[in-house]
Amino acid sequence: MTSTQVSTHTTGATSTAVALPHRDPAMSGSSANRPPPVWSLESNGTLTPPLTEKCDRHDRQDGVCCKELKDDDDRILIDPDVVRDIIIGLSDGLTVPFALTAGLSGLGTSRIVVVGGLAELIAGAISMGIGGFLASQAERDHYRFLQRHTYSRVMRSCIGEMEREVYAVLGPVGIDETTSQAVTNCLRKIEDEPGFASTSAHVDEENASRGMKSDSGLTPFLLKFGEGLEEIPTRRLYISAFTIGMGYLLGGIIPLLPYFFIPRALEALQYSCIITGIVLLIFGAVKARVTGAARSIWGYIWGAVSTMAVGGFAAAAAYGLVIAVERSSI
Repeated sequence: MTSTQVSTHTTGATSTAVALPHRDPAMSGSSANRPPPVWSLESNGTLTPPLTEKCDRHDRQDGVCCKELKDDDDRILIDPDVVRDIIIGLSDGLTVPFALTAGLSGLGTSRIVVVGGLAELIAGAISMGIGGFLASQAERDHYRFLQRHTYSRVMRSCIGEMEREVYAVLGPVGIDETTSQAVTNCLRKIEDEPGFASTSAHVDEENASRGMKSDSGLTPFLLKFGEGLEEIPTRRLYISAFTIGMGYLLGGIIPLLPYFFIPRALEALQYSCIITGIVLLIFGAVKARVTGAARSIWGYIWGAVSTMAVGGFAAAAAYGLVIAVERSSI
């Protein structure tokens, strides 16, 4: 047997030689450091190459794998959950304290604005953080309730009912009934395994006590693709609370900065409007970038202007209300 052939011996039959994929001599070092062989899509023979190791790079003129090809817009987007929390925290932090300081500026002195603004800022950051925690916790509890309900329904339902539910998910995307039935059988076998109800290392304590796996079987399939729901990790609760709270705190301190250095509130308000307006423009443009909403320069402009318009409207409304109350007989 040579280094480029594999011989398969069977009783009463001749050996069959199958050519292995070409191996670069430069990769002849330690086998642990060598990448797996890349098989052509047209590979034939007695050996069936693994699906993850088949590639068409040998038949492409440039010899480049399609996974390595780049699009014109190759930006890497941030986790949408984190982006959502940052936007919620910064948007409220830049808008609410700015509107409050603008309203308090009608009272005359910067000291009142600073004291009231800091009180609102601290209370608002804590409140927003707790709100993010409770919202994520409610989302997780909702998922776990549906998980228990779906798991019980899967266990008491016949295979025909499960085939209909799986086909209702896969059928609209072009999967035929035969393939859908095969998928149902594979997923059902996982939940019918003897060890399925045992505690496993990757299942959280609550799921383990119910004997459910959170990442395999019919239950997570129906929840993820049928209901559009996924498990909320426990760490997500704390990440959401911290991100929203810190976003509010960092965003809210910006409108207050001029009041620390300028004693006259109305004069400080002018600088606060300029600084906050610039930050809102930058924030709106960055938000359009990280969310993928901006496809051209006009997308960035719209994101910046719309964000600044919201903050400016809130500040103008608060300031106008305070001036109206101050001049009235209330």
